[in-house]
Amino acid sequence: MNQKRSSHSRQPKRGFSFIEVLVVIIILGLLSGIVGVYLFDSAEQAKADATKTQIKGLETALDLYRLHNSRYPSNEQGLKALLSKPEVGVIPDSWNGPYLRGKNLPKDGWDNDFRYTTQNGKEYEISSMGADGVEGGTDLDEDISSSDL
Repeated sequence: MNQKRSSHSRQPKRGFSFIEVLVVIIILGLLSGIVGVYLFDSAEQAKADATKTQIKGLETALDLYRLHNSRYPSNEQGLKALLSKPEVGVIPDSWNGPYLRGKNLPKDGWDNDFRYTTQNGKEYEISSMGADGVEGGTDLDEDISSSDL
């Protein structure tokens, strides 16, 4: 009798239905989409922050250049004057560089060159064209300029 009862009390093992599995997959897909967008935006914001930091570093090097040479590099000398003594324009007698570490100029967070402009060697502006690489834009595509920092 014991044997008979135990065979009736056994129920077949129940697994997940196709609908239950499908619902879980959809929920996981939605969550990963939300997290992915958040992480992508964070990575792009980090590039913008790195660009601002690079601009501040270039400003420090330009100020040291001006301290030694009484003026900022000209437009035609550009930021390259921070790495090697200029050979065009007004050639500084007191150049004591290089004013940056390394052999190359830093690039912005999107691996583009910085733009440098000056007016008579007394004021300057360093800028990055942002994520899109063209002038203007909004949000992460917005230009980043030393005059705005």
